[in-house]
Amino acid sequence: MTDFIVAFVTTSSQEEARNIAHSLVENRLAACVNIVPSITSIYKWEGKICEDQELLLIIKSRSELFSLLEEKVKSLHSYKVPEVISIPIYAGSKSYLEWLEGETKSDN
Repeated sequence: MTDFIVAFVTTSSQEEARNIAHSLVENRLAACVNIVPSITSIYKWEGKICEDQELLLIIKSRSELFSLLEEKVKSLHSYKVPEVISIPIYAGSKSYLEWLEGETKSDN
């Protein structure tokens, strides 16, 4: 197990996705954000089944930064309850993980 995560955030527009991605990288809350266009999300909201076209952000970061990352996403996101979830990175290329660590904030 590593100290790194992959976080997922969905957005309703390319502009919002790019704005969040740029902010996370600029603030060193993420080393990299991939924007996956045109996903279909089916979910229940306020008692109704909804189906929307969204974009998916795949965010590489450190587990210790998740709270700050979540706070930043919520401050920039248009949704009342944005998806901000993460899963641990159990293993990865040593050189990639070293790069990820170097490009994100450090508590030191």
